[in-house]
Amino acid sequence: MATIRKRNDRWHVQVRRKGSPALTRSFLTKADAQTWARQIESEADRRGLPVGLKALDDLTVGCILKRYRDEITPTKKGAVREGMAVRVLLKHPIAKVPLSILTVAKVAHHRDTRLKTIKPGSINRELGMYQHAFEVARKVWGIPIAENPFALVQKPVVSNARSRRLDAGEWEQLRDACLRSRNRYILAMVEFGVETAMRRGEVLALRWRHINAAKRTLHIPVAKNGHPRTIPLTTRALVILAERRPESAGPDVAVFPTTEDAIKTAWRFVMRRCSLPDFRYHDLRHEAVSRFFEMGLSIPEVALISGHRDTRMLMRYTHLRPEDVAEKLNRNSHT
Repeated sequence: MATIRKRNDRWHVQVRRKGSPALTRSFLTKADAQTWARQIESEADRRGLPVGLKALDDLTVGCILKRYRDEITPTKKGAVREGMAVRVLLKHPIAKVPLSILTVAKVAHHRDTRLKTIKPGSINRELGMYQHAFEVARKVWGIPIAENPFALVQKPVVSNARSRRLDAGEWEQLRDACLRSRNRYILAMVEFGVETAMRRGEVLALRWRHINAAKRTLHIPVAKNGHPRTIPLTTRALVILAERRPESAGPDVAVFPTTEDAIKTAWRFVMRRCSLPDFRYHDLRHEAVSRFFEMGLSIPEVALISGHRDTRMLMRYTHLRPEDVAEKLNRNSHT
């Protein structure tokens, strides 16, 4: 028998059959709730509700996360970071919830609680980890979970598009602050990032064997999106590399032999020495992509350099200055 009740702004459905655990789900509209209830009852009349689900009383969300951490996480490139993230998730109350009573409503409550302390983008990354763990549990481990509540819950809207670029005089401030840094690599990395639109991790992973000076290209074998790419190098980028290369540098020697933590620390000190409000290291990539478009490069050409496979994402990294476009229109109108 199905019970439909309205709780807050959602319709909560519960379908019971003797000898089987109750099935529950939440919907935004009553019509959707009634449709789902009729479908479940119809299936129950034909073959009965799922049985043998007692094991779900003994398994919790935390059990799924721990097995995922032990079996799936080690196969990933970012295993260390994800392992740390799972340790954080295991501390949340939802980790103690048995799978037999886990619902979309409980996941939504967890989401709303987390939103009080972290940003929507962070919430979505956490939900994505839960979602993948539960998909593996259902499809690979054979755990009898009827549906994935983390896939069904509504994700928070992320409004993190940035348009921060270097204004007049700010590039000079940034270079001067980098010159005064104790980290001898930070200035070259910042300049190289603006010339190539490479991410910080990509620059740190760069080896001399990845550079083909004759062809003026640089190969990135491992990128964030999982797709390698080969990019053209500007004259300034080649000069930066030539100034950095020691006479006896082997092919596997790092071009910038420093660590991510060292660069992060150096960047914080650089930001304290110059007046660049709300400017982040990753904004160098925004600056580079925008400059490429201002040079007259086409969308495919810029995408080749930046590695974007989605034009919409590329446009999020592109912030042309209206005054520069106006000047270009003025020049063209007089030719």
